[in-house]
Amino acid sequence: MKISSFNPHIITNRSQEYISLFKELGFECRHKKTTEVEEGIITSVRMKDSGGFHVDVTEIEEGTSDRNAIRMNVDNFDEAYGFLKSKGFKNAYGERILDTGSSIAALMVSPSGFAIVLDHHIKRKKTEQFMEV
Repeated sequence: MKISSFNPHIITNRSQEYISLFKELGFECRHKKTTEVEEGIITSVRMKDSGGFHVDVTEIEEGTSDRNAIRMNVDNFDEAYGFLKSKGFKNAYGERILDTGSSIAALMVSPSGFAIVLDHHIKRKKTEQFMEV
């Protein structure tokens, strides 16, 4: 398994507050993706600064507290998923894998509560446009 990106990921119901904060710190919005799931609408914003650092901010409708995680994008989802499970991580949504059409993902949580957003991008021709937030 190869890790292609590894960065902070904030899951919140106050995304605009954090997006504004990171803009003030010099980050720019690079990509915005909205996905409808059983629980509602999930909107994720990928941000990058001039030094090449990334942070992801995901808006969820449910919940009142923020969750901090590490976003780990891999080239082999099944291998990474199995590896994390072998280390005691559990999928926060049972065995459900989120499939957005352009990626698959799972929120993996360790026995102590540490979370990794496991992500695998599905390679396609460059048709998606970056969206300003």
